[in-house]
Amino acid sequence: MAEVSENTLKVAHQGFANLQHGLATGEWEPLLAMLSEDFWFWFPVGEYHGLNHGKQRAKEFFTHVSEVFGNSIRLTSIERITSNETTVVFEFRDEGMLKGEPYKNRIAVSFDIRGDQICGYREYMGSDGKSN
Repeated sequence: MAEVSENTLKVAHQGFANLQHGLATGEWEPLLAMLSEDFWFWFPVGEYHGLNHGKQRAKEFFTHVSEVFGNSIRLTSIERITSNETTVVFEFRDEGMLKGEPYKNRIAVSFDIRGDQICGYREYMGSDGKSN
């Protein structure tokens, strides 16, 4: 069984706080500054579906998220945090407006940590976007 790393938890919690900040304000620089040069992310739907590479692609993705949601997303609860030596998964519920329609969802995001940087990100959605 892999051990939990205090540094991994610290970096992931800061990354998650920066993700929440970006969702609420559209200011993504604090999160982007934490990404490694070889950063990759996986997203389950839409224009960014599948595996994506690079900090520039991440910047485009997070900017797109702000455009779609208009900075209306707010976290309503954290359901669970699971971690090992290199990865932390946050399961949470969020809500807001998506293209002018009410939105609610269950989300899991996974941060892969190397040193003091986020080197990977995966996101999973758990509902139809209208209920949680």
